[in-house]
Amino acid sequence: MFAYPGRLNDRLTSTDAMLAVFAPQATVQRMLDVEAALAHALGQAGVIPADAVAPIEAACHADRIDADALTAAAASAGNLAIPLVKQLTARVAEHAPEAAKYVHWGATSQDIIDSGAVLQLRDALDLIETGLDALCGVLARQAAAYRDTPMIGRTWLQQALPITLGLKFAQWLDALERHRERLGQLRGRALALQFGGAAGTLASLGEKAQPVAQALAQALALPLPNVPWHTQRDRVAEAATVLGLLTGTLGKIARDVSLQMQTEIGELAEPSSSGKGGSSTMPHKRNPVGCAAALTAAARVPALVATMLAAMVQEHERALGGWQAEWETLPDIARLCAGALANVTDIAEGLDVDTARLSANLDMTRGLILGEAVMLALGSTLGRLAAHELVEHASREAIRSGRTLRQVLEENPEVARALDTLQLDALFDPANYSGQARQFVDAVLARHRAARA
Repeated sequence: MFAYPGRLNDRLTSTDAMLAVFAPQATVQRMLDVEAALAHALGQAGVIPADAVAPIEAACHADRIDADALTAAAASAGNLAIPLVKQLTARVAEHAPEAAKYVHWGATSQDIIDSGAVLQLRDALDLIETGLDALCGVLARQAAAYRDTPMIGRTWLQQALPITLGLKFAQWLDALERHRERLGQLRGRALALQFGGAAGTLASLGEKAQPVAQALAQALALPLPNVPWHTQRDRVAEAATVLGLLTGTLGKIARDVSLQMQTEIGELAEPSSSGKGGSSTMPHKRNPVGCAAALTAAARVPALVATMLAAMVQEHERALGGWQAEWETLPDIARLCAGALANVTDIAEGLDVDTARLSANLDMTRGLILGEAVMLALGSTLGRLAAHELVEHASREAIRSGRTLRQVLEENPEVARALDTLQLDALFDPANYSGQARQFVDAVLARHRAARA
């Protein structure tokens, strides 16, 4: 009998570790972790009898919950917390009927669901940050290794001017370093306890409200915010947006690699292994499957982020639809981001670089890409406009005749008077016209090292 606990394509677009963070059992367990911590906090503050705490804590294990009954009841209840509390109360009552009276004391369903989700988000951010550190390290090594390797830069998908491969790696790294900063800032705002009771006032706890809230925050190792945030959803919306930004950068990397992996370009290639990137019909294919997974995430995540932003508009003290729309949306964003991150890291770490093709593609236009360099060199004697017209005419003639730009220019008396053979050699060496590429690489690497000093 075919049976699989998750969605069939989950492993194509995420990682086992991130799937585990948001697995159904993990979601229930994180909510139960909040219930257990709440019982501990209530007992510590003297709100419930001290001997009621241990039986409640002992029952807060997901393997004691009937999942089918839970999900069936949630459809009528409107959320998972209501039937979960009922089952938890029943489990406690089996061994400690008196303690069962104090399950979920002073809390509301949203406190349990939101705080459990924040715990899951913290777990997810731990994985994302670890993975991002690894990718940054890989790209730093690649940027250093290919700092001086010339390649063609492209604008509007057309050949433009020489750059270096190291600069491309450094540009990716620079963006990812900014995402590292964003993730660090996000933690301070998004990871906060949710505990407000029925209408966000903790009225049911009276003068014990603050002691319980502080003890609960301490037990869960979460900051205690100034005020409950039941319908103020900027925290989770920011988390979605930051992960969305990261996924977009990962998609940009995957797009670049996949374009450079095209047969006609052939400059880069994903690492190959048995069973990876093949075709069901064409034995010769080496498909960019890692890029495809990252690009899938980059295509899906923006709409999911939009859902989180739209869900921020919530009614009064408890939402009708907006909050509920977040429940599967934020986990999906985290799953997709983690998958894109893992795939891009694997690609960057094992990237095949064909330096011969990099060089051949630089020569594809037979020197036309260096026309600007020649124009500027001639401009000092001929003037910029005259030099531009001369090189433009020579470029058209080179295209028409199938000769190199240098061959055409060498026949021009004005060029011969202005530039000797050694000067032309230097001007038609792509490595000499990559501008500040090397210095830019060095600056990015210096920032990368400083951030980890």
